[in-house]
Amino acid sequence: MSAIHDLSCGEYRDLAEFRRQIRKFIHFSEAIAKTHGLEPQQHQLLLAVHGLPEGVKPTIGEIASRLFIQHHSAVELVNRLEATGAIARKAGPEDKREVWIALTAAGRAILHKLALAHRNELERSGPELAKALNATLRHARLRMAS
Repeated sequence: MSAIHDLSCGEYRDLAEFRRQIRKFIHFSEAIAKTHGLEPQQHQLLLAVHGLPEGVKPTIGEIASRLFIQHHSAVELVNRLEATGAIARKAGPEDKREVWIALTAAGRAILHKLALAHRNELERSGPELAKALNATLRHARLRMAS
C-alpha cells in the first residue's frame, strides 16, 4: 500500500493562486454577461451551442451535458433564451422528431460581443492564469519524476 503524501506549502499556495485566477476570470465572465442582459448560464448556453464540435448535434441533452446541468434545467434555460429571441428550436435535419437548438441573428450578435470581451480579458489576464497553471503543473511533474 502506498503512503499518502501531503502537498508542500508551495503546492497549496500554487493551487490556491490557480483557483483564484480561475475565479477571477469567472467573476469577470458573470459580470459581463449581466451587463449584456444575460444570466451567466444563458451566456454559457449560447457559447456551448455555437461552439459545438463539428458533427455534434445541438440537442438539449447535449447542451445539458456540456453545461453539467440536468436536462430539465437546460430546458428552462432554452425556454428563457427562446423568449428573448436569442435562440430558436428547430427539427433535426434527418430526424424531424429531434429538436435542435440554434442561435438566431440576435443570439449571434450578443454572443459575438461577449466573445470579444472575453478574448480581451484573456489577453489581459491570461498570462497570470497560465503562470498559475504552470506552477501547479510543475509540482505534479516533479512529483511524477521522483
